[in-house]
This record gives sequence, C-alpha cells and structure tokens, in this order.
Amino acid sequence: MQHSHALAAIALAAVTFASPAAADTAVLDHVLVTATRRAISADQALPPVVVIGREEIERSNAIDVAELLRYHAGIEIARNGGPGQVTSAFIRGANSNHTLVLIDGVKVNPGTAGGAALQNITPELVERVEIVKGPRSSLYGSEAIGGVINIITRRGAAGRELGAHVQAGRYGLRGAGARVSAQGERMAAGISATTLRTDGFPTYRDSDEDRGFANDAVNAWLRADAGALRLEASHWQAEGNTEYADFFRAPQDQDFENRLTRLQAAWQGRDWRSQLTLARVIDHIDQGELAFDPDDFVRTERDLVDWQNDLDLVRGLELTAGLSLSREETSGQSFGAPLEEAPGAGKADRDENAAYLQAGFELGTHRFVAAGRHTDHDTFGGVNTWNLEWGTALGAAWSATAGIGRGFRAPGTSDLYAFGGNPELQPEISRSVDFGLKYRPHRDHELALALFHTEIDDLIEYFDPDGFLGELPGRNENIGDARIKGAEFGWRARHGDWTVDTQLVLQRPEDRRTGAQLLRRAERIATAQLTRGLGEHELGLQMLASGERRDFGDVRLAGYVLVNLTAKLQLAERWALRARLENLLDQDYELVDGYNTAGRGIYASLAYSY
Repeated sequence: MQHSHALAAIALAAVTFASPAAADTAVLDHVLVTATRRAISADQALPPVVVIGREEIERSNAIDVAELLRYHAGIEIARNGGPGQVTSAFIRGANSNHTLVLIDGVKVNPGTAGGAALQNITPELVERVEIVKGPRSSLYGSEAIGGVINIITRRGAAGRELGAHVQAGRYGLRGAGARVSAQGERMAAGISATTLRTDGFPTYRDSDEDRGFANDAVNAWLRADAGALRLEASHWQAEGNTEYADFFRAPQDQDFENRLTRLQAAWQGRDWRSQLTLARVIDHIDQGELAFDPDDFVRTERDLVDWQNDLDLVRGLELTAGLSLSREETSGQSFGAPLEEAPGAGKADRDENAAYLQAGFELGTHRFVAAGRHTDHDTFGGVNTWNLEWGTALGAAWSATAGIGRGFRAPGTSDLYAFGGNPELQPEISRSVDFGLKYRPHRDHELALALFHTEIDDLIEYFDPDGFLGELPGRNENIGDARIKGAEFGWRARHGDWTVDTQLVLQRPEDRRTGAQLLRRAERIATAQLTRGLGEHELGLQMLASGERRDFGDVRLAGYVLVNLTAKLQLAERWALRARLENLLDQDYELVDGYNTAGRGIYASLAYSY
C-alpha cells in the first residue's frame, strides 16, 4: 500500500507545472449526449462525467475498451485472466452489474447475468467513450446505478477518408484493420473492419497452458439528409473465440457474437426535435469444441423502440420526453440443462416499457435539471426512478453542483430461473447523493472535488438457511444492502505542449449489515496521464495505483502500481507509428484471486490515414 500512497502523491504533484497561461485550444471541452440525452458541452453537465476522445484512444494502443477505462479513477476493472476473458467494470464502488453499457445510445448489457462484454469491443472502431457517474435510471432504466458508459462508434470526417493499420505485441498479439468513408452534401457512408489474434497467457496463476483470443469486428453506417429529416442505419458486430480454463484447470473455449443493428430517423424543427430509434441487440455465447458440453450456450436477443422528443417551446426551458419499448428473449443451457423453471423450456421473454421526462431550466446563475421515468416490467411490475440536479457559478472561476437520484436493476434471467432462481424477486434499488466543486481559472486548467454517497437496498443474494444438503433448497433473495461513500479529486490542465489528467478516489464500499469491504473494489485509487508534444511526435505516461481489495473467501488482493509509457512517431504526412510499453515495472498483481495478469510487454501499431 506504500506504493499506492507514493503514486497518489506523485500524481497530484505532477500537475503543479500547469499555470493558467492561455493555450491555443481548450482540452477540457467535449461535446457529449449521455448525461441528458441532448448534445451539451462536458463543462455544462451537472453530474460527474468523463470523456475519452479519439486522441486518447489512439495513444493508449489498447486492445479493448476495458483497458481505456481503467486509467480513470473511479472506474475499476476486474478480469478473469488475459485478453478476451470475462471483464467487469465497477463505477464508484457499485456492483459490476450496476454499470449500464450503451453503444451509440443503445443498451448492450445481456439479460442473463453479468455486465456487457467490454472485452469484445475494439477501440479502433470507437470515436469516443462517454462515462456519466452516478444513477441514470431516470433516462435509461435498469442497471444505471453506478453509472453509464456510452461507446460512440467511429464515423468519418468531412469529405473522403481512408485508413489502415497493423499491430503487434507480446503474447503473440497481431492484428490489422481498415476503414473508408465518404461524406457529401446529402449522403454519407462508411465501413470499418478489424481482426485481432493473440496467443494469450495461462488463465490461472498455477497453470502453464496459454489461452488465446480471436476477435473480428466491423462497423458500417449510412446516413441521408433530406431537409429537416435525417435518416441513419448502422451495424456493429464482434465475433470470435475465447480460450480459457475451467475451475479444474481443464482447457475450454467458447464462441461469442455481439451485434447491434440500429435504424434512426430524426426530424429537426424550429423548437422541436423528434428522434425515433429502432434497434436489435444480440449477445450469444456458445461453448466450443473443447468444452465439457459443447451444446451449452447463453443468449440474449432484444428489440428496442425509443421515441425521444426535445422541446424548446419556452425560452430558458428545455424539455425532453420519450417512450421506450423493449422486448427481450433470453435462453441458456448449462451442463446440458436448460435454465431451471423458465417458461418455454429454457426461454424467457420479458417486456420493459417506459416513459421518461426531463426538464432543464435556469434562474440567474442557477441551473436545475429534473428527470423522472416510470418503467413497467414483466417480472415485478412498475418502478419509478428520478434525478434532481442543481448547479451554479460562484464567481468567474468557481462553480458548485449537487444532485440526488434513485436507480434500479431488474433481476436477470439467471437470478430468476437458473440455479437458486426465484421468480418472485424484486428490483435492486439505489439512492444516491453527490456534491461537486470546481475551480477553473481558465479554459485549460481545472481542479475538481466531488463527494458521493450511495445506498443500495434489496440486493439479490443466494440464501440457503439449511446448508447445501438441507431439506429446504436455497434460492436467491432480496436480502443484501450496500453503502458506498467517497470523495474524488481531479486536476486536468494543458500548458504549451504538456497535458495532464490526474485523479484520486478515496471511497468506502461496504456491506451495510457486516461492514465488510465489497468484493474487488479498492478504497484508494489514483491515476495520472501525462503527455508531451514534440512537434508532430508525442511522448506519454500512464499511471494507475490501486489499494488492497477483498475477493471471495475473504481473500485479500494486494495493492499494485502500473506504469505505461506511450509514444507516437510521425513517420510521414500520412504514416504514424504508435507504441506502448505496458507494465514498465513488471508488477506481479491480481485483479481476481488466482487469475493471471499481463506482465511487461511492448505493443505497437503502424497506421496510415488519408
């Protein structure tokens, strides 16, 4: 833990060079849509937000989105081994299934168990990632308790664009990709494709057989403008194979397929914008030839209709109202047995219909946003969620925000029908309060403090009063309660050719009944990202320090420090070489008890763009 304290101090001290001298462009202003479902500047958002832009994505040389997220404190990652293995994201200490993941604004979390497959999302196909911390069930429904991660897929620039890349690195990593797009006055289209292979490394620390990963991904889009009407069709998918080891260390593998097909029509009037979205989401996992039972599978297929209306009929009052209709079918088979007691011999159909309303208005220097949503769910009936937020300027450089909110998570099919399933489960409910203070003496220098407190009731836990061999079988019950309280400190700045982004989180995620620390979440996390421009070239440093964590069986996972070096070398006008030296200190650490993590290695990509 001494290493974590040291790095936290270094990270906070590293930004002292940043002075409020003017810069050519602001690095703190990003446009995002996730916080309010409307396009706003990031500095106008009342809840805490993080935007990972295209430059940071390219700088990272990451092979999946999870690697992008982990260098922002307050977003913790757990991974069951190497590339492609099951990956979880915890935001502000909440459970991993309390993180809602969207792609282009559409939910991609599976309806069975666990979170979205972040390990299968290729950064090369991503334009930016928007993260909103805190509850957002008032706008997006289930899972949005800890926060929302919205992954915006890549579109082309104006005119014609052509690009390609190859990459290589440790553990037999090799990959390639290409993209092309064209935009005219009324029409635009583009397609990107990537392929990635890695031999990986042993899943468990006490194994010696490498487990590989293969992922082929594509993103295609077509857009047409006809006066005030814009039509867009898009399709993203990733498919491949993940090798892993089971509990007995036997080699296994599984095939995966993730797909999102989206049709959208938007009409822009003078004071009214209406947007209709139709989407289909597919999440399939099928056990491969090496599996104990190759017929085992788990599937989610979801159809969504969302109609959003943005109204600016009264000056100073912004209204957003909408309807969301979702129909989801889940199915699965484990060790040859279908999901227990599920209707339709292992299949479960669930409808979730909702109406939402948000109002934003200003009174002098004060801004208020209120949002509410009523969700009608097949399993448990209705649930109401809401957010109330306030922000104000405190002079020229200071500003303050405060918010309260209620979120929920609907029980998944595995909670309801798998081993220990209970069809009478109710949703998990959260209540959150947060307060923020920012000091921004000029557009390229910001110091921020945020305090948060979240309580989650009716957590679903397995309860077996008579023990495994007792007369009465155990089952899932709404008996858990959690409390998370903490503080976040951040400093972002740009001065000349230097940019810096440092964050420190001090939190207490605990079981409210026992006081025990929640699993796989640290009480102290610090991150720092430092870059130095050298003309057309660039050098960078990434640092992450995490404190001790607790895992199943009351195992204690030691704290760790990761340091990465990054570099960009502009070889010619259209050619760039990017490299990352990962885990510079060759830190031996665990994210999950007994599972391996990557050691020191070099990863590089050569990219062409026109």
